[in-house]
Amino acid sequence: MAKGTIGVTTDNIFPVIKKFLYSDHEIFLRELVSNAVDATQKLKTLASVGEFKGEMGTTNVEVKIDAEKGTLTISDRGVGMTAEEIEKYINQIAFSGATEFLDKYKDDANAIIGHFGLGFYSAFMVAKQVEIFTKSYKDEPAQHWSCDGSPEFTLEDCEKADRGTDIVLHIDDENKEFLEEGRISTLLNKYCKFLPVNIVFGEKKEWKEGKEVATGEPNVINNTTPAWTRKPADLTDEDYDKFYRELYPYGEDPLFHIHLNVDYPFNLTGILYFPRIKEGVNLERNKIQLYCNQVFVTDSVEGIVPEYLTLLHGVLDSPDIPLNVSRSYLQADGNVKKISNHITKKVADRLNEIFKNDRAQFEEKWDALKIFIVFGMLTDEKFYDRAKDFALFKNVDGKFFTFEEYKELIKGEQTDKDGNLICLYAQNVDEQHSYIEAAQAKGYDVLLMDGQLDSHWVGQWEQKNEKVRFVRVDSDVVGKLIQKSDAPQVELSDDERQALTSVFQAQLPKMEKTEFIVTLDSLGEEAAPIVITQNEFMRRMKEMSRNGGNPMMAFYGEMPDSYSLVLNTAHPLVKDVLAAEEAECAGEIRPIVDELKSLDARKAELKKSHEGKKDDEVPVAEKEEINNLDRQIAELGEKRTAVFARFAAGHEKVKQLIDLALLANNMLKGKDLADFVKRSISLMK
Repeated sequence: MAKGTIGVTTDNIFPVIKKFLYSDHEIFLRELVSNAVDATQKLKTLASVGEFKGEMGTTNVEVKIDAEKGTLTISDRGVGMTAEEIEKYINQIAFSGATEFLDKYKDDANAIIGHFGLGFYSAFMVAKQVEIFTKSYKDEPAQHWSCDGSPEFTLEDCEKADRGTDIVLHIDDENKEFLEEGRISTLLNKYCKFLPVNIVFGEKKEWKEGKEVATGEPNVINNTTPAWTRKPADLTDEDYDKFYRELYPYGEDPLFHIHLNVDYPFNLTGILYFPRIKEGVNLERNKIQLYCNQVFVTDSVEGIVPEYLTLLHGVLDSPDIPLNVSRSYLQADGNVKKISNHITKKVADRLNEIFKNDRAQFEEKWDALKIFIVFGMLTDEKFYDRAKDFALFKNVDGKFFTFEEYKELIKGEQTDKDGNLICLYAQNVDEQHSYIEAAQAKGYDVLLMDGQLDSHWVGQWEQKNEKVRFVRVDSDVVGKLIQKSDAPQVELSDDERQALTSVFQAQLPKMEKTEFIVTLDSLGEEAAPIVITQNEFMRRMKEMSRNGGNPMMAFYGEMPDSYSLVLNTAHPLVKDVLAAEEAECAGEIRPIVDELKSLDARKAELKKSHEGKKDDEVPVAEKEEINNLDRQIAELGEKRTAVFARFAAGHEKVKQLIDLALLANNMLKGKDLADFVKRSISLMK
């Protein structure tokens, strides 16, 4: 029996492994099974070139649990090892500069496993003792190696009937979970699902007489030839769909796929699927699985692919992506950047191909594709350049247009007096129906922009295209959405304007974080008596803030919603309110107005006399008089407002008109809605 010390340049590698790799200790199974697969494939390679002439027999890798003995064994029938090879590959770890290496990677467990030949030693994260029973395909004695987690080992000849290697882990007390069938099955499914050699774990089971029983048939847990390793020409659409269900058993069928197969200037294979993404739900990411030669690496691919591509599903496999590196290393790696750029181009090319060859299919799938394409255009300039020609706009009638097609469609009717092309849009067809109807009555087309990211997207189109503006249909009265000439003037005196504004202001609803401003406009007798609008800029900024836009926009998110209550001074019902106010309030209002005019005139006279004078040159008495005038004007203003408020409170028509406008905007709720219904019934009696 030979004894010795494992050759490392640090006093004891095992405490280091346990300390730094504890959080990722499950990865040991991937490392040991992958080593077994490598040994098997090496034997197949030797056989193919004539260096191994024996019988191959079964080449399965087998994983076995012995709960009574407390062992987990990984067995292969690969090349095996001689005593000399154990000394080279196990005892002498290629590990120079250990201290420097650990300092560099101490916060990244994955970086240590698999690095500098340490993959095998990951076993000591979960085992108190590790044994190797191995017999080389060469005509040399079988070997038994054993180590208890200290740098000392033993190595001796042993009896082993067949070539290959058994790695026996004596699981320590802290990691008994790795003696549970369910836990190992889950890990094998996670890490070894597509390894190129059969991985056997126990026997297949079936339900019989109300319980699970073993069938005697080996339970092969992996698919050795997954779809991405095969040539696209050999696969049907059904094959791609079947593989998708293998990856995501409970997912909806995808829209379509992209098969990647590159061997220069880097190696990359894989299949990416476009899932059916639903608007209004949390976007699922991390559905792309990254492999290195069919060995699972991670499903966290940020930094490897652009952010918007993390919405895709599928598999990427590349030996040029390092198996165990830090996230920051991946993001800076030259090959990773090339791969990322290539995937972006392939995705855009595939979308463009479908758009050009089968536009009907592309339009049919647009609602599911839209958020992915919009996200890509917003976050990746190169993708924007490729996608701008196949990105679609859908109008409220369900017709689709590219941006260039849409500009051509609306330029006749929707160009304003300053030469701006105005793209009108709605975000909810039902809630904004009256505004859409009014716009269409003027011959305008209205887009449907109901996506989660559309507030950002329309801003991008405006940024990229001078003289193009997107305006929501309820951001102003219809006559001002696209100004082609000067708007009709409101033909009311200042006193009449003041009266109407004050009367309706007195009956405005009180809503949390909501403000209303009363304005006047002449919209014509056929238009609604009151229209509620919301400023495009402020509303869009708030939406972008809610959707996680620029942090600078958080300011807008805290501001109240601001609406304009536009009184249509040309409407008979509004005229009736004004006439009633004049008839009932004239006796109280006229003296107030006359006195206000007198006070305003005196104040103006004093102000004029002070022009050109410094503050200390103005007589104190005149300053005091101006202060008194301001106080009197304010008091009279409050008195006038109170008169208008009493009138408004006594005339149900005022509140009814306001509530009708709120109802049309889906803003009348709870008690206010119940009161409106009661009032409506009362008015109809």
